[in-house]
Formats: sequence, structure tokens, C-alpha cells
Amino acid sequence: MHCYLLVSREFGYIEHSKISITFIEDITEGNPMAFEFKLMRSLIYVGLAKEEYRPKLMHWLYKHHVPESISKFSPYCMKYAFYQAYPTPPEGERFGARTMQLTEHYWIVDEHTPEMANNIFNEYMPMDVLRWQGCIPDVDLDDPNENLESGDAGRAAGGGEFPPFIFSFIPINWEEDFKGAGRTTEDDPNYRWQFLIQYPEGVSKEEGEKWFYDEVVQFFANNEYVNRFVSSKVAINYGAPTAQFDRVCELWFEGEEEWYKACVEMSDAIKKPEWAQQDKFPYLKPQHNIASIFCGDVVTLDGYSQYHGYITMR
Repeated sequence: MHCYLLVSREFGYIEHSKISITFIEDITEGNPMAFEFKLMRSLIYVGLAKEEYRPKLMHWLYKHHVPESISKFSPYCMKYAFYQAYPTPPEGERFGARTMQLTEHYWIVDEHTPEMANNIFNEYMPMDVLRWQGCIPDVDLDDPNENLESGDAGRAAGGGEFPPFIFSFIPINWEEDFKGAGRTTEDDPNYRWQFLIQYPEGVSKEEGEKWFYDEVVQFFANNEYVNRFVSSKVAINYGAPTAQFDRVCELWFEGEEEWYKACVEMSDAIKKPEWAQQDKFPYLKPQHNIASIFCGDVVTLDGYSQYHGYITMR
């Protein structure tokens, strides 16, 4: 026979409201039987195998995925937002540009725990969704509507010669602020370049981070075209097995032209490391060791406040 005790634990404040999470503890075993409270932000970089697939992916996202996601995680996810990708700037392909969107979640619970494994509904994620994103071969499938066994199975796709599905978790706030503190919304719009980097196999994180701080940070923190520069280490990756990114960075520019001047025309000043995977900056393998999103600072869709169903044209 098992006896259970409700144990309340306080975790501080969010928007002036004290957060108290209740665990159910098995007194006979002394083990908590509950979720893990963890404030984190997740990033999904959504790409396209080709422009032909944008309407298909948009249809699946807005008709199926958004309402399913809100139904599932709204009790433990504070924010769910899309940022539509801007057109890829010149030479942006070698920076690993993803061309569909950035998806952000702000979590208060880590759903990747045994206690969160059982879902009342399975996600509707047919195999074609991964084909449209370029994570699997772009060939006609025997059954394109065949549903994956779980959404997590789909989010583990890609790698090898195909862009891996990216699902990276980072601290809820930026850890390091290198340039532009004090900027406000009155300081003009912002052209955001957000990117994830994964140091190549065989390169230690210490060696990779030394190059990052000595070369990348020093260059961009002192570049006249950069208006904002922040960064954090990635806490954990739940995407494809090969998508084990080490760090996320975000830089703001006035526009695409200023990005090009800093990142293409002037970036020869960034020393090429011995382990470079391409001859020019960013020196990393596109889509695999560096992935980028170019977008604005205003959300395209705030899932909770703006989504009211799949409302079509008249």
C-alpha cells in the first residue's frame, strides 16, 4: 500500500506572482512523482526544402499544429510565438539560413520527463511535413499522410546530408550582453540575425569558445554596423541527434545591407580557425554547425493572444 503527501515548494516570482509548484511524493518510496519546474526558452528553426512547399507547411502549421500545440501545452508554456523569416540575404546560404520561421516557446515545465510521456492525443505530423522542411529526402512517399508515432519522433529527424531538425533549449533570458544595452523600441526597427553554432567534431568546447570570445565577440562588439549583440550557451538539444548546438547568438542591424557589410565584406578580419569547415566566415558547415534565422523583432503570431482558428480569405 502506498501513502501520498502533497508537498508545496516555492520558486520565486514571475510578474509579481509567487510561483508554488505542488509535487506528489510517495512517502513509502520517498520519490517525487511529478514534473520538473524549469524556466527555459526553446528555439525551433524551421526551413524549407524549396519555396514550393511554403503554402503546404503554412497550411499544416496553422490548421493543425498551432491548435494542437495550444491544447497540449498552454497549462505549462507561458508564450508560444512565430517569427516569419525574412528573405535570405546575399550569401546567407553559407550561414545556414532557415527560410520558414523561428518558433519560440517559454516553458515553466520540462515536458521531456517520464511523467509527461502519456498524451491523450497524438500530434498530427505526417511524414510530408519533414519532407517539406528538407529533413528527409524530397521524394514522393508511399503514404504522405502516414502519421509519425509521435511529434518527438518527427523532431528527431534529419542529419547526415539533410538539415537536422533543430529544437534547442536555452536560458529564459540572455546570459551575456556584449553590445547595445539600453536600446529601446524608439531606436528604430531591428533586423535580427539569430544563429546557433555547434563546434566541429574533434574540437573541444574550450577551444571553440576561446575562438568565439577572442575573434567573434571582439569583431562584432566593435563593429559599427552592429546595434545589439547578446548570447547564451545552449542548455540542452531535443532535436535531431546531430543537432547538438553549443551556443546561440543574436545580433541586430539596421537592415540587410548593414548585415552584409559587417558579416560578408568586413568579416575577413575574423581569424580563420584551424578546424574551419569553409574558407570564409562563419567557417562552419551550413545547416549543421551553424544555422541562422533572419527576422524582425515583432512576432508574426503570438499563439495565445492572436490565434483564433484557421480563418481563411473570404
